[in-house]
Amino acid sequence: MKRFGSTAVEVRKGDITAMAVDVIVNAANSKLAGGGGVDGAIHRAGGPSILDECRRIGGCPTGSAVITRAGKLRCKHVIHAVAPFYNGTADDAAHLRSAYATALRLAEKHGLRSIAFPSLGTGAYRYPIEEAAPIALGAAIAHAQAGTTLERITFVLFSESDLAVYERVLAEFE
Repeated sequence: MKRFGSTAVEVRKGDITAMAVDVIVNAANSKLAGGGGVDGAIHRAGGPSILDECRRIGGCPTGSAVITRAGKLRCKHVIHAVAPFYNGTADDAAHLRSAYATALRLAEKHGLRSIAFPSLGTGAYRYPIEEAAPIALGAAIAHAQAGTTLERITFVLFSESDLAVYERVLAEFE
């Protein structure tokens, strides 16, 4: 864990659906239709009310995010952020950064104090973890350094290898 202004930024291995935070971020698809991986785990743990709310919203463009209530999850809300499918272009990085930044702004707008992210885009969307981690952490740290009411930003990684990448990248930030 490192502090940037008054905000703690940390990385850990675990199950994002079990996090004791105000809001968790879902690695959503643009149709907000549920899916596999993190998306499926959040919908299974939170119950059908999350998908019902997503259906009422209707969709979310790549690089953006929307917020719903959290159903049966421990948190208050779920932010559904849409990462790009990785093609190796500059647009990929811009969209990924935007998905994180939009999620952070939404959390703050709703008066939330703690947020947990998965590694957006690094599963089925094939974003290389070595490229995604600096974008993810960079967006969080920039948000914290700009001044925020968020007290804690946590990145919850599924595997030891992903955790190691995030730990190394976080250590490089001052």
